[in-house]
Amino acid sequence: MEKVIAYSLLTEFDIALFQAGKHFQLYRKLGSHLMDLDGRHGAYFAVWAPNAKLVSVTGNFNNWQSGAHELLPRWDKSGIWEGFIPGVVKGDTYKYHIHTATGIELDKGDPYALRWETPPRTGSMVWSFDHQWEDAAWMEHRKTVAKEPKPWSVYEVHIGSWKKLVEDGNRSLNYKELATELVQYVKEMGFTHVEIMPLMEHPYFPSWGYQVTGYFAPTSRFGNPDDLKELVDAFHKAEIGVILDWVPSHFPSDIHGLYLFDGSHLYEYADMRRGFQPDWNSYIFDYGRNEVRSFLISNALFWLDQYHIDGLRVDAVASMLYHDYSRKEGEWIPNIYGGRENLEAISFLKDFNEAVYLNYPGVETIAEESTAFPKVSHPTFEGGLGFGQKWMMGWMHDSLSYFKRPTIFRKWHQNEITFSLAYAFSERFMLPLSHDEVVHLKSSLIYKMPGDEWQKFANLRALFGLQWAHPGHQLLFMGGEIAQTTEWSHDRGVTWELLEHQAHKGIQNWVKQLNNLYKAIPAFWKHAFTPTGFEWISGDDVQNSVVAFLRKGDSEDQTMLIVCHFNPNLMESYTLGVPIDGIWTEILNSDAIEFGGSGAINEPKTAQQTPSHGHAYSISFKLAPLAVQFFQSEMPTKTKKLSKAKTDSAEGMPASPDKKTKVGSGKKSKP
Repeated sequence: MEKVIAYSLLTEFDIALFQAGKHFQLYRKLGSHLMDLDGRHGAYFAVWAPNAKLVSVTGNFNNWQSGAHELLPRWDKSGIWEGFIPGVVKGDTYKYHIHTATGIELDKGDPYALRWETPPRTGSMVWSFDHQWEDAAWMEHRKTVAKEPKPWSVYEVHIGSWKKLVEDGNRSLNYKELATELVQYVKEMGFTHVEIMPLMEHPYFPSWGYQVTGYFAPTSRFGNPDDLKELVDAFHKAEIGVILDWVPSHFPSDIHGLYLFDGSHLYEYADMRRGFQPDWNSYIFDYGRNEVRSFLISNALFWLDQYHIDGLRVDAVASMLYHDYSRKEGEWIPNIYGGRENLEAISFLKDFNEAVYLNYPGVETIAEESTAFPKVSHPTFEGGLGFGQKWMMGWMHDSLSYFKRPTIFRKWHQNEITFSLAYAFSERFMLPLSHDEVVHLKSSLIYKMPGDEWQKFANLRALFGLQWAHPGHQLLFMGGEIAQTTEWSHDRGVTWELLEHQAHKGIQNWVKQLNNLYKAIPAFWKHAFTPTGFEWISGDDVQNSVVAFLRKGDSEDQTMLIVCHFNPNLMESYTLGVPIDGIWTEILNSDAIEFGGSGAINEPKTAQQTPSHGHAYSISFKLAPLAVQFFQSEMPTKTKKLSKAKTDSAEGMPASPDKKTKVGSGKKSKP
């Protein structure tokens, strides 16, 4: 058996960047790399383990003998061990056998491995990519429109449980199957983006991917890395962006992973008052260590570079920002100024965001951040963290709190619906109804709603209508769009059989038409993050639980009036002030029959020169029960095209794909 041959892919400049925390393509230098050296095929291995006494590569190619292939330490004291091993081929499995300074021997997976064995096996695999990308048009367009406003309507997916094949042992769909079925579904539903919960290799399936051991490898549960590239390619060819959950906040204690990698606290803070995350029984990256910063930012850019990912949603940002996150007094260490902010993590997040936006124009970073930390989604040159968007957790909390209330009590809590607009433009917000809201006995969205069955569905349609109309972008977790009745479980698929019932089909059709309307009307996304795109009409009609506002584009003829009525009573005539004379047409109404409503829809209304709500004109219309109604002052070209393709012209309302009758062609009383 041939021994390790001295060889290095790393230059002195690589080492300098690595040690400065500025090497953002380490995946090209560390890990395993198939190559030919002096006419012999094999693989180059390189691993950072500065406190190890000896590092060898064990694998199926040497019968897992710890002394067969000992790596060589670099002369520059960088802590990197490296060498070329002849005869290694693609698909070989390996680990690093590490002799620690304390005499303990560890078998570790490769932090930079491109593929890992399918859990519960924990070996790394030598790999190279073969996929030929076919998304050049998408990638070029993404770059071209990088700084332009665009619609973002996001469908959040846990691909291991989006659809289960019960007849095949309840298995999940694989990447190739998802490239057909999931892509087709997301396209049909009209979402602009899909957000995939963490796909990096993780040993424990019920962690949903948030406890990562293989940061550079997609989980092998659903196929190989090229299969995942095929899935991303398919989304791009369908003109759908792909957002990937990324977890730089913590990692698990599995012995084959990053924890105590070379016998020392290498990737995590050594002091457990900073290095241990009690909420998730995991460990916190040492953001003050430059080599760790290089590792993490290289990992983020790897997914953008090698997998053409369009956005990174960063998990648990709040836990990174504060030393006292989920800690009692005395259980944390203040920063050098005596404060609770983790200055090293703040600096790291700024570096990460700057690296993403500098190197990948058109890619977006999104923070799951639940506190009032300032300027999360402001550029770093303005003193911000540099994220492109931030989840609007306050809106989510307040809206669900409001919608859970019996309608009779809502008049005393209208501020829960209106308060979000007091700070809606302080950040670039995305409004999430995510997986976190439908697990751990929190109930499904439909069963958070009060009232009888009809009211539950009407309330859910109203919640979605508010979410799509509110300034910002929106995200909905899978199953919500069909009013799934059970909480989400990673062991079950979405209960698609519910679509046999018209009420659930109506919710799905409503979400589809919200997406179609949202994308077609620039007023909803052109000024999503600035007050110029929003104007209150009425927020104080607490007796009727009505809020009404305008969404505005670049001209008056793009103005939309949104009326939200959160009581179950029908009002035959309700008057609101409007800023524009002429015809106001109701183009979408959640109370339309095909959505499961009672059919209280409106013919076009002519504005009257009767001042109301601070405007010179007003319209009177039928206020539907538990509904959100969309009126447009004058249909621009895009909307006319949408109406022709997606609606029945007589009523101006989206038609059900399952019906040939006109929308609202019949009326029925509310159950």
